[in-house]
Amino acid sequence: MAARGHVQDPNDRRLRPIYDYLDNGNNKMAIQQADKLLKKHKDLHCAKVLKAIGLQRTGKQDEAFTLAQEVAVLEPTDDNSLQALTILYREMHRPELVTKLYEAAVRKVPTSEEYHSHLFMAYARVGEYKKMQQAGMALYKIVPKNPYYFWSVMSLVMQAISAQDEKLSQTMFLPLAERMVEKMVKEEKIEAEAEVQLYFMILERLGKYVEALEVVQGPLGEKLTSELQSRENKCMMLYRRLERWAECNALSCKLEIVPFDPDDWQFYILYFDSLFHLIDQSWAPPQEGLESQEGEVHASTAQAISFMKDRIATEEAKESKHLRGPYLARLELIRRLRERSCPEAQQLGEPLELMFQFFVKFGDKPCCITDLKIFLDLLTPDQHVQFINRLMEAVPLCAPGEDGVALPGDTRALQRHLCVTQLSRSLGQQHALNTEGKLGLIKELKAHYQHGLQFGKSCLKTELQFSDMYCLMAAHVYVDLWLETGESNMLWQCLGLLEEGLSNSSSNAQFKLLLLLLYCRLGAFEPVVDLYSSLDAKHVQHDTIGYLLTRYAESLGQFAAASQSCNFSLRFFHSNQKDTSEYIIQAYKYGAFEKIPEFIAFRNRLNHSLHFAQVRTERMLLDLFLEADISSPLEESVKSMSLCPEEDDIPWDSLRDNRDLTVLVSWDPKDRQLNEEHKQRSLEEDTLWLRLRSLTLRLIGCVSALTHPPASRNSEKTTENGVTAKPSSLQSLLSQLENTLNQATQLTEKQLQYPFVGPVASRLAQALSSGCCQCQLSSLQLPLHLQELETTGLDESTELQTQISNLFKSLAVQLQDMLEKCKGDLLEVKDGQSKPQPFLLENLVYFVESVCIVLWVSNYCGSVLRPLKSSLQKKKKKKKEASTVTPPVLSAYQEFSSSLQSLLNQALEHIKSQELSLTALELGALSLEGQTQSEAEETFTKTAMDKVHSSYLRSLQEIGELLKKRADTLKSLKI
Repeated sequence: MAARGHVQDPNDRRLRPIYDYLDNGNNKMAIQQADKLLKKHKDLHCAKVLKAIGLQRTGKQDEAFTLAQEVAVLEPTDDNSLQALTILYREMHRPELVTKLYEAAVRKVPTSEEYHSHLFMAYARVGEYKKMQQAGMALYKIVPKNPYYFWSVMSLVMQAISAQDEKLSQTMFLPLAERMVEKMVKEEKIEAEAEVQLYFMILERLGKYVEALEVVQGPLGEKLTSELQSRENKCMMLYRRLERWAECNALSCKLEIVPFDPDDWQFYILYFDSLFHLIDQSWAPPQEGLESQEGEVHASTAQAISFMKDRIATEEAKESKHLRGPYLARLELIRRLRERSCPEAQQLGEPLELMFQFFVKFGDKPCCITDLKIFLDLLTPDQHVQFINRLMEAVPLCAPGEDGVALPGDTRALQRHLCVTQLSRSLGQQHALNTEGKLGLIKELKAHYQHGLQFGKSCLKTELQFSDMYCLMAAHVYVDLWLETGESNMLWQCLGLLEEGLSNSSSNAQFKLLLLLLYCRLGAFEPVVDLYSSLDAKHVQHDTIGYLLTRYAESLGQFAAASQSCNFSLRFFHSNQKDTSEYIIQAYKYGAFEKIPEFIAFRNRLNHSLHFAQVRTERMLLDLFLEADISSPLEESVKSMSLCPEEDDIPWDSLRDNRDLTVLVSWDPKDRQLNEEHKQRSLEEDTLWLRLRSLTLRLIGCVSALTHPPASRNSEKTTENGVTAKPSSLQSLLSQLENTLNQATQLTEKQLQYPFVGPVASRLAQALSSGCCQCQLSSLQLPLHLQELETTGLDESTELQTQISNLFKSLAVQLQDMLEKCKGDLLEVKDGQSKPQPFLLENLVYFVESVCIVLWVSNYCGSVLRPLKSSLQKKKKKKKEASTVTPPVLSAYQEFSSSLQSLLNQALEHIKSQELSLTALELGALSLEGQTQSEAEETFTKTAMDKVHSSYLRSLQEIGELLKKRADTLKSLKI
C-alpha cells in the first residue's frame, strides 16, 4: 500500500488496521473495518477509498468506482486519500483518472513540489507529453532544480519521437529542446551526466553529428563516466555517421590494444570496415606527419596484416590468459581479403592451420565451437575430413574400452572432443552417413554421454552435466533417421534418450525445448505444459518462445490446458502496458533519459506482436467453442468479450514477428539451416492463419448480432453491446474471408520444407487439408440468404429456397467428408511398431470447431424459419387451404438437422472406439526394433510412450465431452 510511515496525519492510527488487512489480502475484513470507521467519522475520505480498494479486490468494481468518485469529486488534498486513490485507479487500469486527481490538488495547493511531481508522473503514465512539458516547467519555476528542467526538455523530445509529422519534429520540437539545453550550457548549469546524455540525444536526432562530437570531446564529455569507454564509443559511432573513416580506424586500432577491454570484437569489426573504406577511397594523410586527431591510421592491407601479426605476436608472448580476439580477427581479415580477391590473404596463413592452432589454444572452452563455426566456410569441401582428423589428433583420449570407443580422461579432454564432434556435424559429415553409420554414431555418442556423467557427480541440480551436448546431438541424429526412414521407433528412442538426459540434468533448457517440440509434433500436449512451465520463461520470453506452446495448445484437443496457456501469455502482454509505464517513471526519476524511447519502443513492439494477436484471437474463439451454446446464448458470450465485428483491432500494417526461431541449438550445415525464405514464408502463413481466424471470429459476432429478435420488421437489429447487424458488414466480412481463403490455398500449394529445428509449421496447411475452412465459410454464408428469405417470405422465393436447400445439403456433405478424414488409429500398430498419426487428432478438433459454428448458424436459421412457418400456416388457415406441401427450405432444414444428429452420433462412436482401442493397447508390449537398448533406456522410452498414450486419451476425452455437449443442443433446432 501507500507508504504511510511518513504521513503525519492524526487519522493514521485509525487507518492502520485497514492498511494491514489490505496488505495481508484480507479484503473483507478491510471493508468491515472501513465501515466501522465511517460510522464514527463520516468525513474520513481515506477510509472510503480504502473500502473501495477492498471492493475492487473482491470483484465489486462498479461499487468501488462509485465510492471512489464520491471522494474524487471533493478534490481531496490529503496524502492518504490521494495515494489510496492512485493505487485504486491503477488497479482499475484507469491511469487517466490519476491525472485529474492531481490537477485538482495542484490547483488547490499550487506551491506543492510533491503534488506537481506526482502530476508529472501521472501524465507520464498516460503518455501526455505536452502536458508533461508544461508540468515540468511549472515544477522548475516553483523549485528551480535541474532534474525538473530536464524533465521538461525530455518531454519535448518525446513529443518529437511520437509526432506523426517528421517535419514538425525536426523544425519545432527538437530545435526547441536544443535551445533549452544550450541555455543551461551557456549559464554553466549542467550538473549531471544524464543532462549531457540528453543533449547528445537531441543533437543526434537532429543529425548534428559534428556538434555532438564537439560536446563529447569537450568539457561536457568529461561527465560521461558511468559506462566504460562511454566517450570513445560515442566518438566511434559519430565518426561512422560522419564517414570520417580515418579517425574511426585510428580510434578502433587504439581501443584494440588499450587495457580496458582489448578483446572487444566490435572494435575489430569497426577497424576492418574503416580500413577497406579508406582503401577504396585511396586515402592519404592531409599533411605529412599528421594522420588524424586520433592517431596513426592504417590505410593499406600491408598495414593491416602487419598490425594483425603484431597483435598475434603479443598474445604468443603471454604465458597464460590468451585473448581469442586477435586470432579470430586474423581469420576475419582473411575472409574479407578473399571476398575482395586480394592475394595478400595468403600472407596471413592457411585457414585450416590457423583454425587448428586456435583449437589447440582454446579447444577446451565451450565457446570454441561458436568461434570456429562462423569461419568454416573458409575451408574447401575437400579439406573437411582433413580438418576434423587434424583436430582429433589434438584430443587426448584414453585407450578404447570393450565397446571400442576411446573416451576422454577429464573434462578438458571431453570439451575438446565435444567441440570436434560438433564441428563434424556442422560440416555435414554426420548427415552424409548411411543408416548403419548413423546408428553407430548414436552408439558412440551415448557412450561418451554416459562416461561424461561421472565428471558431474558433484554438480548441483541447477547445473548442467558436462556431457549433455553428446545426448542432445544423439537426439538430433535420431531425428535425422526418423525423417529419412519414417521409422517411428527412432522417434520413440529419441524421446527416451531426452527423458533420460533430463533426469540427469533437470535444468537443461535444450532438452526441454526439443522434448516440447517432439511431443507437439506427435500430437501429445499433456507433457508439454509441465515442460514449458519448468523452463521458467521470464518476461519477454513469453513473446519470443511462447509460440512453441500456444501454436499447439488448442489444435490438439486439450482445451482446458489450452485456455490456461493462453491466459498465461495474455497476462504478460496485458501487464506490459502498466509495467512499462513504471519503467518510464523510474527512468525520469533517475535521469536515464536515453532509456525512455527504448521503453516506448519495447511497449509498441509487444503491443504489435503477431503472437499477442494470435493468442488473443485464439483465446476468444476457444471461449466461444467451450462456453457458447444454444442454451447459453452466443450473443451473451460475444457481449462479455466486447467483440465488435465491424471493427478490426489487429494492427495488420505494423505487426511484429518477435518469435525467436533459433532458440533450439542446431549444428546443421549451411544448406540445411534456417534461411530468410523460411522465415518469410512462416510469417506469411501465420499472418494468413491469423486473418482467417480473426475474420471467422468477427463473422461469429455478426451471427450473434443477428439472433436478437427485431423490434419491428424493418428496424435495424442491434445488439446490446452496440453491434449493428447490417447485411452489408456480413457481406463484406464473407467476401474478405473468401479472398483470404483463396490466398491461403495458393500459398500452401507452394511446397517448402522447414528445417526440423526451424519455425513450427503453421496450422494453415492442416486446416485447409481437413476441409474446415471451406465448411465454415459455407455455413457462415447461410445467414445472408436467410436474411433475404426473411424479407421476401416463403411465398415468392422458390429459387432462393432451392439455393438455401442446396447449401444445407452441401454443408452436410462437407461435414461428413471432414469426419471421414478423422477416421483411423491415432497409434497405428504395424510390424511391431507403434506409429503415431497426430494429424487425425487435429482434424478431429477442426471438425468439432466446424460443428460449433454450424450449430450457431443453424440456431439462427431456426429463429428465422419458425416465424415464417407460423406465418404460412396462419395464411393457409385463413384461406382454408388443405395443401400439405412443405416449402423446400423447411424440408431441407429438417433433413439437415437430422443429418447433423446422425453425424454427431457417428463422431461420438468414433471417439469412443478410439478410446477403447488406446486403452486396450499395451505400449510396453511393443518391441523396439532397430537398435538394442539397455534396461534404463527402455524404461525412459516406455515413459515417453506412456506420456503420449495418456495425452491422446485425455485429448479424446475432452473432445468427446465438448461434442456431446453440442449434440445435446440439437433438440432445440426443431421448427
